[in-house]
Amino acid sequence: MASEMNLALLLVRVVVGVTLALHGVNKVRGGLAGTGRWFTGIGFRWGYPNAIVAATFEIGGGLFFALGLLTPLAGAAIVGLMVVALITSHWQVGFFVFRPNQGIEYVLVLAAAAIAVGTIGPGEWSLDKAFGIVESGYQATWWGLVLSAAVGVAGALGQLAACWKPPTGALQWGSATKKKP
Repeated sequence: MASEMNLALLLVRVVVGVTLALHGVNKVRGGLAGTGRWFTGIGFRWGYPNAIVAATFEIGGGLFFALGLLTPLAGAAIVGLMVVALITSHWQVGFFVFRPNQGIEYVLVLAAAAIAVGTIGPGEWSLDKAFGIVESGYQATWWGLVLSAAVGVAGALGQLAACWKPPTGALQWGSATKKKP
């Protein structure tokens, strides 16, 4: 049973972590200046610095998560990013990712996976285990839940409070998919 659990945790960590890291790499390759303008366009002050922070957290948090290194904190980085994305870009579209501008489906799944792995632990096949950061590779702890979920959400809300002024209607569920008169 232990091998199956470790394989499952490795699979989730690698898929979620590499997916997010590649998302950050795409921001860098596409030009952080353009990403900064997009951030400004959705209501962020200091669009370019926020683009740098987002790309850094996506690449760093994603790679740390994939490697199982400081896993609850890497999970918190993912949760924070996904909460910011959910509130600023996806909430007003609704649930489904196939809608124009994409709904919350994608960000919800990544955040949930980050919280789950942050809570359970990275598994035996992780750098946390290799470096002795976790005593048991997949031992569930409340601290993992608090670090991955609460720290992630608190970081996101802090960033939003400091840097984001929502455009009119941005916080209305599904408002972007409703027909305008």
